[in-house]
Amino acid sequence: MSTQSTPAVIAHRGNSSVGPENTLAAFEAAWRAGAAMIEIDIQLAADGAVVVIHDDTVDATTDGSGAVGQQTLAELRALDAGAWFSPTYAGQRVPTLEEVLGFLADRPDIDLLLELKGAWAVPDAARVTAAVDAAGLGERVIVQSFSPQTVTALAEVAPHLRRGWLIERRHEPLLEICARLDVMACNPSVEMVLADDSLVPLLHSVGLQVMVWTADEVVQWEALTAAGVEAIITNRPDRLAGWYAGRD
Repeated sequence: MSTQSTPAVIAHRGNSSVGPENTLAAFEAAWRAGAAMIEIDIQLAADGAVVVIHDDTVDATTDGSGAVGQQTLAELRALDAGAWFSPTYAGQRVPTLEEVLGFLADRPDIDLLLELKGAWAVPDAARVTAAVDAAGLGERVIVQSFSPQTVTALAEVAPHLRRGWLIERRHEPLLEICARLDVMACNPSVEMVLADDSLVPLLHSVGLQVMVWTADEVVQWEALTAAGVEAIITNRPDRLAGWYAGRD
C-alpha cells in the first residue's frame, strides 16, 4: 500500500470528543463530521439484549451503577447516558444494537466497526450476526474482538462477515494466529505501531488491513499515515477529517 494513501477515519465510540460516547448523539456527530465508520462496543444485558456500552459497569457513562450484565434492558434504558458528559445531552440512552443498525440503514454513507467485548459463546455471537444480516448491512459491517474465542465464534456463525482481531501486545506467531482466525484485519494500538516500525509491513505482507486505535494527536496521525495504515480510529474524527482536508 502506498504511504501517500489517506487512511479512513473511524470514529471511536462515535465522535466522543464532542458527545457522550456510544450514544446516538455521538454517532450522529461522527456522521456529520464525515467519518467513514463508527466504532462501537457491545455487551449482553442480563436478559440477553445486546447493548452498546464500553465498560463492564454503567458507572462511568450513566447516572446508574453496577455491572451491565446484571441489569435488564429495561433497567439499562432507564439510565441517563448523556448528562455525565454535558447537560446538553441529558436524556441520551444506552442504545441497543438494533438502534445502531437502524441508524446506519438511514445513512448509507457510513459503515460500522463492531467490537464484541470479552469472550462470547457461539449462540450469543449468532444473535449479533443475525441482527446485522436481518438489517441487510453485512457488507457495511466489520466485526472484531480482542478475544480469539469471540473471533472464532463469529467465523463459525457468520463466515461471510468481515472480521478483525484487536491486539494490544505482540502475539507470536502473529501471522499464524491471524490466519487461524481467518481475519481480514489485525488492529493494533497506536503505541504498538509507533514502537515497532516492522509491524505494519509484516501485517501487509500477508494481505491484512491495519486499523489502528486510538490516535488523537497530529503527530500520531502523521506517523500512521506515513506507515500506510488503512484506517485510524480516533476520538476526534472531525479534527482528523479536517487535518486531511488541510493537507490536500
